[in-house]
Amino acid sequence: MKANLDRSGCISCGLCAATCPEVFRIAADGIAEVYQETVPSGCESSAVDAQNGCPVSVITVA
Repeated sequence: MKANLDRSGCISCGLCAATCPEVFRIAADGIAEVYQETVPSGCESSAVDAQNGCPVSVITVA
């Protein structure tokens, strides 16, 4: 399972980093980023929750 985030549409709400900090974080520029592209075992559910909770739908987990 891989995670992707379209940073150009991110509004920096921080929900993804709060929901799945093993995959997402807020970068130095204040915009969320994927820092672990391959979702670690056991974190799949929280990564999908981050995708589903993103208010601007810029996260894809597949």
